[in-house]
This record gives sequence, C-alpha cells and structure tokens, in this order.
Amino acid sequence: MTTTTPGTTTAPGTKTPPRATAAPMSAARTLATAARVLRQLRHDPRSIALMILVPCVMLVLLRYVFDASPTCGGETPCPRSTFDSIGASLLGIFPLITMFLVTSIATLRERTSGTLERLLAMPLGKADLIAGYALAFGLLAIIQSVLATGLAVWALGLEVVGSTWLLLLVALLDALLGTALGLFVSAFAASEFQAVQFMPAVIFPQLLLCGLFTPRPNMQPVLEAISNVLPMSYAVDGMNEVLRHTDVTGDFVRDVVIVAGCAALVLALGAATLRRRTA
Repeated sequence: MTTTTPGTTTAPGTKTPPRATAAPMSAARTLATAARVLRQLRHDPRSIALMILVPCVMLVLLRYVFDASPTCGGETPCPRSTFDSIGASLLGIFPLITMFLVTSIATLRERTSGTLERLLAMPLGKADLIAGYALAFGLLAIIQSVLATGLAVWALGLEVVGSTWLLLLVALLDALLGTALGLFVSAFAASEFQAVQFMPAVIFPQLLLCGLFTPRPNMQPVLEAISNVLPMSYAVDGMNEVLRHTDVTGDFVRDVVIVAGCAALVLALGAATLRRRTA
C-alpha cells in the first residue's frame, strides 16, 4: 500500500501537490486590497452618497424638526433644546447604521460576483482581505465623521461642553463599528436583500435599547441587562459624556475602549467566518 505525503511521488512522473498553507498577514496585500476597494467605490456614487451625505442630511432634517422647541428668555435658565439633548447620540448612531448597510452589501456583492473566490485563490489571507476592507471603509468613515461632526457643531449649533475632537473620536469609532458589523453579517447573507434584512435583527434592537429614547437605568431590569452588552449603548454613552463634561472622564474612557474593542472583535470574527462564495 502506498502512502501519500506532501511533495512525495505516488506514481512515476506524478507528485502530490503540497498542502496550501494560510499566508501570513502582509501590509502590502492589505494596502493593495484597500486601494482596490476604493477604486471600485469611486465608480459607485450612490454608495458614496449614502455613506457621506445621508448622515449629514439626517442631522439637518432633525435639527429643523426640533427647531420649534420652546425657548425662554430673561434670567430664567433655559433647558437644553431637544436637538442638543439627542444630537450627540444621533451623531454616533447615523454613521454606524450607514456604514453597516453599505459595508454588508458591498462585501456580499464581491462574493456573489465571484471576486472573493478569485482573490482568495491568490496568496491573499482572509485577515488581509478583512483588514483591507476595514481600511478602505475606515477612510470613508473618517470623512463621514469629520463632515457630520463639523456640520452638527458649527453649522447646526449643537452645544457640546467637552472637546469637539473627543466627539469626533467617538463618531469615528462608531462608524468603524458599523463597518465591522457589516463585514461580519455579510458572511451569513446569500443576497443583498438578505443583507438588508439583517438590519432589523442587528441594528434595531440596539437602537431601541441604547438609551436614545429613555435612560437605560429606567428600563426594565432584563432590558437594561441586555443593553449593557450592546456596543451601541456605549457609543451613545460616550457621546453623552462629551456632551456633559469638560474633561475626559473614566466613563468616557470605558465607553471608548468598549466600542473599539467590539469593533476589533467583530473584525476578527469576520475574518474567521469569511466565505469564498454564497451557498
């Protein structure tokens, strides 16, 4: 009986091909992947508009929806306007939602078109691919966060007690978290329609329980416990810390670390569950 080992002869003139091994992560391959994704997005103006312009448009819309909030004059201290109360939270939520939606659909489109299968047949590891996608969409997330934060603070008059740079930091981390979630859920969708269907399952529960509509301590204990493990809750908390405190607080550091850690964890899960093609 003949045994077969990699690279050994099994019959005259034939050899068993060596087993494929996972290629180590390479900065060059990651950057090449990011550049390819950006070139493709350059020819997709609708996706660019969705990522960059929609959060800004929604902030403008909500600012003027709440423009008629009652004001007071004289020496009576005025309460914060409705937009000031929820504007910072929305500044973190909108980028997360849009980046989740665009990233999940764009990654799924790569798989259904056969691009992922061709790329993974090359010496390109899953980690390179996921990191490249995260880098490309992360650059767009920076642009999105800068525009949305600048618009909210300097054009729409959002009153922030803390540093605007800290507000921008949390907005950027929220957008990166949305990117990571989109990359992760795209592995479980077989069509773009299914990718959109993940939004009610992944995003809406977080939206309802993040503290935007009512403070989390006021929720039922079970719902509060669930909200405590959802990353959007800490995204909103981080925004509110900047809204209310002039200095960096321990709670703000905790919130930022949790959001960043969740993004990194979900990216790692996305690399582990990445499939070449749809079922």
